[in-house]
Amino acid sequence: MNAATSPGRDPVPTVAAFPVVWPTQTRWLDNDMFGHLNNTVYYAMFDTAINAWLARDAAARPMTDPVFAVIAESSCRFLRELSYPQDLVVGLRVARLGSSSVTLGTALYAAGSPPTDPVAATGHWVHVYIDRVTRRPVPIPAAPLALYEGTRQV
Repeated sequence: MNAATSPGRDPVPTVAAFPVVWPTQTRWLDNDMFGHLNNTVYYAMFDTAINAWLARDAAARPMTDPVFAVIAESSCRFLRELSYPQDLVVGLRVARLGSSSVTLGTALYAAGSPPTDPVAATGHWVHVYIDRVTRRPVPIPAAPLALYEGTRQV
């Protein structure tokens, strides 16, 4: 039995399940004493890809926008080892879209992987949009909402 067929586990998604593709590179310092990427590196790569995607495609500026997203929940499921030196891809998808929050599915896999290959890691990130002053949840602004809707899984 392997990670793709373990009872009680969601099937491992393939590269094709993640329509947003964000290339990234490993660095020498990303490896841990076991010779693979340290667990925290996966989270940093996911966080960087999500925020860079929002900045590039929705003009998000979290340091100055009156409404911005904060992470309410995150997770990572490690399926296969990755290590330096490797070119990688962070895959993103919209798994759930609410009025003030969005759940993003994340994946990490080797660059050049065929669409049918299983990913090396999966995760999810719940972003809640809040007002900068009140710190209370508010509706997702128009630009990121349009981006999410255009990337949403059906």
